Amino acid sequence: MCLIPNRAMMMTGCDLSAITKPWEVQSKVGATLNPRFSDFVDKQTGYTTKNILAAPLMNGKDPLGVVMAINKVGGNEFSKADEDVIIALQHYTSYMYNVESRRSQVLQWTASKVFEELTDIERQFHKALYTVRTYLLCERYSVGLLDMTKEKEFYDEWPVKLGDVEPYKGPKTPDGREINFYKIIDYLLESKEEIKVIPTPPVDHWALVSGLPTYVAENGFICNMMNVAADDYFTFQKEAVDESGFVIKNVLSLPIVNKKEEIVGVATFFNRKDGKPFDEQDEQITEALTQFLGWSVLNCDTYDKLNRTEWRREIAAEMVIYQTKATPAEVQQILVRHHTSSCFKETADCDQREMYKLLRANIPEAKDVDLLLFSFSDLPVSELDLIKCGIRCFFELGVVEKFKVPAEVLTKWMYTVRKGYRDITYHNWRHGFNVGQTMFCLLQTGRLRKYYSDLDAFAMVAAAFCHDIDHRGTNNLYQTKSTSPLAKLHGSSILERHHLDYSKTLMAEESVNIFQSLQKRQFETVQHLHDVCIIATDLALYFKKRTMFQKIVDATEPMADEKEAIAYVSNNPIRKEIIMAMMMTGCDLSAITKPWEVQSKVALMVAAEFWEQGDLERTVLDQQPIPMMDRNKSDELPKMQCGFIDFVCSFVYKEFSRFHKEITPMFDGLNNNRVHWKELADIYQAKVDAIENERKRLEEEQAKKATGEDGGEGGKSKTCTIF
Repeated sequence: MCLIPNRAMMMTGCDLSAITKPWEVQSKVGATLNPRFSDFVDKQTGYTTKNILAAPLMNGKDPLGVVMAINKVGGNEFSKADEDVIIALQHYTSYMYNVESRRSQVLQWTASKVFEELTDIERQFHKALYTVRTYLLCERYSVGLLDMTKEKEFYDEWPVKLGDVEPYKGPKTPDGREINFYKIIDYLLESKEEIKVIPTPPVDHWALVSGLPTYVAENGFICNMMNVAADDYFTFQKEAVDESGFVIKNVLSLPIVNKKEEIVGVATFFNRKDGKPFDEQDEQITEALTQFLGWSVLNCDTYDKLNRTEWRREIAAEMVIYQTKATPAEVQQILVRHHTSSCFKETADCDQREMYKLLRANIPEAKDVDLLLFSFSDLPVSELDLIKCGIRCFFELGVVEKFKVPAEVLTKWMYTVRKGYRDITYHNWRHGFNVGQTMFCLLQTGRLRKYYSDLDAFAMVAAAFCHDIDHRGTNNLYQTKSTSPLAKLHGSSILERHHLDYSKTLMAEESVNIFQSLQKRQFETVQHLHDVCIIATDLALYFKKRTMFQKIVDATEPMADEKEAIAYVSNNPIRKEIIMAMMMTGCDLSAITKPWEVQSKVALMVAAEFWEQGDLERTVLDQQPIPMMDRNKSDELPKMQCGFIDFVCSFVYKEFSRFHKEITPMFDGLNNNRVHWKELADIYQAKVDAIENERKRLEEEQAKKATGEDGGEGGKSKTCTIF
């Protein structure tokens, strides 16, 4: 058989153009005498062509190829019987071509539809089965969906256990489920197309009453009933099943099996359109369809799991917000109403101007608590007063009235942020507040505000307050080593991305969203600036941005005209973000610049939290912590602080002092603290050196003593010998 006519011509040396008419069989006796025959191939190969039987392979009017028989064995010519064999081959090839075409179309259309609908299995099956209806070549088909419940609820089992209800004794699926078709979808195609969906179908439904779908669901067999009228095992209706006059003649029923090998449904096909029984090819096509449908259930299951995960996340977020959100009683601690106030009533009934006035009256002035100084210390301030100080920062920025932040919402937000910080050794609310206060101070006292809009400043200070919210007291490396859920969720900047998500969760809760009055574009800007600010606190990114920041400082330092420097920075969003990111680093490390009496205490808090992580690494991870995390090397803290200042901190504050001389106090504080740490490091080193020298002296003495004892033993040996 040759499927490429030109190739066939080359092999036989004859012109095949005359035999491509549908179903024409041509037998050439004495092929060499035919004017169309060419002896080219015979001459090249030495083969002698005597007779040829050729016929086209057709699909309708379309030629698929040519079948050729050359040189009849045992005869001088091909007989009529040979021609009949070729004709049978023609028909079989055409039939199989149609079968494979139907199969490919069924799978192709099914594949295209099962991925369009992921919400539930019913819609997925319906889309796929309806789309392929023209290729199934049957008058009707019905799909029964099985209940996938394996275990009943405990309260449904009570009547059975009490003996009030008989236990289920009916058929079960191979995996032990009670067979219960919770929905039937009927596709009626014999005349006018109609689709019927029957929830909780009755047992006498025309597609179920025979018991065949139940049998298939119980055993997982493919059942092909070629003559329903002659079948005695199943109770098929012999008469019309409904008012349309439809009579069941032959049936093909198959299980729909998922990847877990669970039967999820049964597909039953009724009456092949040409009146013949369903054959093996029909079984193969429908089996391929049901297998594909069964496997596609995995898509729905995965989609459902993703949805449930998202719903659980939303519920968890709602629970967290409820637990951390400031209560009315807590808000009243700050928004204290006086009998003399015109706002001595419910908050909702108060004019916002009165509320602003009331709020201002209950929070300290910036100058009274040194909010505008880089040397600010939170140690003598209570946590409640820190909340009030945080609110004062926003009033000092002038963003509360400008962006119409309700007084009660601002109070709730600040209180909620405080409650979002865990009570851990260092990365707690006090650290969060200090970073926010330093950002406020850089903008106001450091005069960096001139590069940023009011909205920028609003977002930057808010992000600074939130930058470590819900910190766990362990760093990113520990999250990775312990394969925590956070590490699985976030590939990089693990904790920083968690803090960012938390801050955006607060934005999604209207009662604590201080940005609720912003326009859409403004709100998107705020969210982007939160991304920049909070992710920038990952020290792993610090070394990537420091060179870019230094270039900006180098460019602006020679500029005598302040307006030129402002334009150079503020007209370029990237430069603004680079400075903003470096500001966050400076704020996050600002404890190192505080007065010595503050820095020395805070450094011990930082070290204590590191040591706690080191303990976890020993006990939980069974690993030896690095020296910074090892409490057994706590005496080396001064030396490690000097190294941290030199390697990380010095660059930040040196460049900022070059950039703006108003920030020089931070660099001076850093250098002063380094002197103190160096003194302590030198004292410790002197002790270490003294101990080492003493150890060496004792070793030398012991060595000399050992040498002398060896000589004395020799004399004694001689004496003993004389004795």
